[in-house]
Amino acid sequence: MNLKKKKALAAKTFGVGKGRISFAPSRADELKEAITKQDMRDLLASGAITIKNIKGSRKNIPNMSRRGAGKIKKKVGTRKRDYMRLTRKLRRYLVQLKYQNKVSKEKYKEARKQIKSKNFRSKLHFREMIIGGGK
Repeated sequence: MNLKKKKALAAKTFGVGKGRISFAPSRADELKEAITKQDMRDLLASGAITIKNIKGSRKNIPNMSRRGAGKIKKKVGTRKRDYMRLTRKLRRYLVQLKYQNKVSKEKYKEARKQIKSKNFRSKLHFREMIIGGGK
């Protein structure tokens, strides 16, 4: 006989998990007839249903909300993320230009400072300002 639905009803009625509900096998016919929460309460009082104790040393204490430095999970702001992406992209491109001898040491240093101070809107804008357009 399948008593899964009855076990779910009992668990919901008593506010415990299904694993803690146990039925007396000898009183299966009474359990089969029970359809309401009140029926479940009556069966608990009569002993047809038992609720097992919690195993182990767990405590049913609500977790206190801890807000220490290690618990705060925030995303980095989009403005900072955008700045980081553009800066890294431009610096990588500048290194390539330096190795191709398209940029002198002085111009390289100046460009690094300009990248840091966010003078360029995009890689295309950077290319136009540094080497005068073209690829």
